[in-house]
Amino acid sequence: MILAGDIGGTKTTLALFEAATGPRSPVAEVTFPSASYPGLEVIIREFLTQVGQDVESACFGVAGPVTGDKARITNLPWNVDAKVLCRELHFASVRLMNDLEAMANAVPILEPADLCTLNDTAPTPAGAIGVLAPGTGLGEAFLAWDGAVYRAYPSEGGHCSFAPRTALEVDLLRFLLDRFEHVSYERVCSGQGIPNLYDFFREREHMKELPQVVRQLTAVGDPTPVIVRAAMDPEDPSPLCRRAVETFVSILGAEAGNLALKVLATGGIYLGGGIPPRILPILQAGGVMRTFQHKGRFGAMVAQMPAYVILNSRAALLGAARAGLQEDWLAPRQKRPREPSGTS
Repeated sequence: MILAGDIGGTKTTLALFEAATGPRSPVAEVTFPSASYPGLEVIIREFLTQVGQDVESACFGVAGPVTGDKARITNLPWNVDAKVLCRELHFASVRLMNDLEAMANAVPILEPADLCTLNDTAPTPAGAIGVLAPGTGLGEAFLAWDGAVYRAYPSEGGHCSFAPRTALEVDLLRFLLDRFEHVSYERVCSGQGIPNLYDFFREREHMKELPQVVRQLTAVGDPTPVIVRAAMDPEDPSPLCRRAVETFVSILGAEAGNLALKVLATGGIYLGGGIPPRILPILQAGGVMRTFQHKGRFGAMVAQMPAYVILNSRAALLGAARAGLQEDWLAPRQKRPREPSGTS
């Protein structure tokens, strides 16, 4: 039995998994409000007391950079040290990974109900897989087949320089260069980026704000959920918010295509994170696939790569469990590449 966790700035979910039942069937699972605790160790102690179980090994996906055996949670004053957790909690081993790497680890065990298909083509067995997750930031990762199992690898591709493709996006880049020394894809293709797009269309394109949207924006600290809700309103959508979200989708498709080319993702591209499931109708309308495939001489190649939206909000937890169980459970049983079948 292992302990797996999805450690985020808002919530921390811990669960126990057994090798016999695999990473999709937790023995016990509890979610904690992260900010109410001084550190991860306290949450783990409380969880193990609640479930009345002892464990020897743990694997955690954390929302922050991981260096060696240490991690810093981006939106919490927490420093997580695997060696300290082993010593204080009497674990034999603790593995830390970035939350995007954890999400990538879940891809080989996702089922059709966990996915919505955007590009319905067959994956190449043993083909590389790319994962993009626009949430607060833009996370990227990829998986490669090692001859026995898919292995996930982290990336900081979301911080690559934003490359505009149209005259409008050139104007957007100029607009953002007045705000930021470096304009990355994260500045335009994440929860942080959507307000930048909103400001661009309001200030440079002179699109009008709806009074009710202005009132909501002034009442919250995070404008992104307000903009997304106003864009997706089925009865009275905000044209400004809709334009911002549609531009976000266009840029997301382009960067997904970039990642597909960089890792030759013939095994598929997966869009995770909190935003894609909330804007699914816009993603399904086709704009994301148009820019995904708009790759000049390599457009035909990219058009043959499958693309999916991850609908399962527990993907990072399942991925951490898969990584923790991989040596005991997955490697002996998985003899050939599993072809993810993304049917909505």
